[in-house]
Amino acid sequence: MSVFTTRAGVVAGQRAARDAGVVVLRGIPYAAPPFGAARFRAPRPAASWDGIRDCAAFGAVAPQSAELPGSPAWSPGDEDVLSLNAWTPARGGGALPVLVWIHGGAYAFGSSAQPDFDGTALAGHGLVVVTLNYRLGFEGFGHVPTPDGAEPCPDNRGLLDQIAALRWVRDNIAAFGGDPGRVTVAGQSSGASSAACLMVMDQARGLFRRVIAHSAVNACATPESAARTTREVAAAAGVPATYEGLVSASPEALVDASDRVADSYRRDPDSGHRHYDPAIYGPVAGVPGLPVDPLTACAAGAAREVDLMVCHTPEEYWLLDAVGSCARVTTEPGLAAFAADHRLPPSLLDSYRALMPGAGANEIYLAVYGDLMFGEYSSRLAESHARAGGRTHLSRFVRQRDGRGEPVRAWHCADIPFAFGTLEDESVHFLLGGPPSAADRALAERMARAWAAFAATGDPGWPHVASAPAGPVRIWDTSPARGGGRWDAFRTPWRAAGLPLLVP
Repeated sequence: MSVFTTRAGVVAGQRAARDAGVVVLRGIPYAAPPFGAARFRAPRPAASWDGIRDCAAFGAVAPQSAELPGSPAWSPGDEDVLSLNAWTPARGGGALPVLVWIHGGAYAFGSSAQPDFDGTALAGHGLVVVTLNYRLGFEGFGHVPTPDGAEPCPDNRGLLDQIAALRWVRDNIAAFGGDPGRVTVAGQSSGASSAACLMVMDQARGLFRRVIAHSAVNACATPESAARTTREVAAAAGVPATYEGLVSASPEALVDASDRVADSYRRDPDSGHRHYDPAIYGPVAGVPGLPVDPLTACAAGAAREVDLMVCHTPEEYWLLDAVGSCARVTTEPGLAAFAADHRLPPSLLDSYRALMPGAGANEIYLAVYGDLMFGEYSSRLAESHARAGGRTHLSRFVRQRDGRGEPVRAWHCADIPFAFGTLEDESVHFLLGGPPSAADRALAERMARAWAAFAATGDPGWPHVASAPAGPVRIWDTSPARGGGRWDAFRTPWRAAGLPLLVP
């Protein structure tokens, strides 16, 4: 047992099962349970404790309906959901760079307990790794009207939870051998976009030096769209869209109501852009704390002091198609409707047809949708930050594999087990196309070294992006000879078409 002293009390960890040279602590509270009188409010300090707190088990996950492979499910009544976990080299030495991981999941599901987020391998590269839970769905991102004269119910409570966790890191990480002056925030999908929001939020300023953003998602709500979602969820829950009505609904009732609202869009092909993949929550831009969306703010130089490393995959949406979470578009009229619903010019579809000879309507749709939501948005986030004076590195994960007779593409989430070194866990083999090969393990080692180097020095090992577009891109693949740069051609059509910013 290894013992550490935090400001709230003493915690005890154990040697990691995968590497006895790493100590892991799970379920450390960084803020008080956000329920009861604290529900829909900004996070509050965690209570202190006496004695030694055994941190052997992950904390409770945030309210959600998802049940993910190898991960605990949410149980109604679980309230102590604002906790974090830490992996630190047992040899100590102090002043190690710190990597803080924010999980993805459409701002509505997921947790730090997912097996692919185990920090053991990264800690073996000389990092202190922290992963955290935060409020999701309506609890974290739903708009709640504040009663006159009452304590505010801020928007973006999930982001405020993340900031509270970063403050915990600032105040406590030295006890675990970490350097509070060398903190990198990392995330994937909605976790990456959360990190991008933190880059430009005044409340988070000075809490970290660097950001790693994999597959940042193009989705920020407006105050108007957030208020509309609240009305829809309240109606589905059978309560008024007021503070009193919403607080009277249990967390499970709002999870269920949110699922039913999303499903109503999924079943209605005439419901506009929400029909195709109805993620109804996202950070609200244009409110106190987040006055504009992160892409616009980065382009204006709001985060030029933060080093940024961006990665995306070229076939993001094939995963969403494989698991059935997005609509299928199998006809040319359906493809044209998709383009119109997302304000995309027909010329963009024509360009993709030329780049994908022989592809059917659904393949064109998935390619365009993936770039609209993730690939092109991520690339523009990197380039906008660079043009504004920020130091930025851009990469692309293109590794593919044949898996049981079917091609496993370079799709959404496939890159993360490589960076974390969790390829051996059975829960990620669907993403990989089976157990990892020797070439996969070598790729994972290269990616983990790049993450560790970036967190330590700001230099992952390849040139940074200059102010001009199409700067150097690091290609992550098991075989460099496969020509990962061929995906560059898919960026050209967007320069003519523009990139609509999507609103949940």
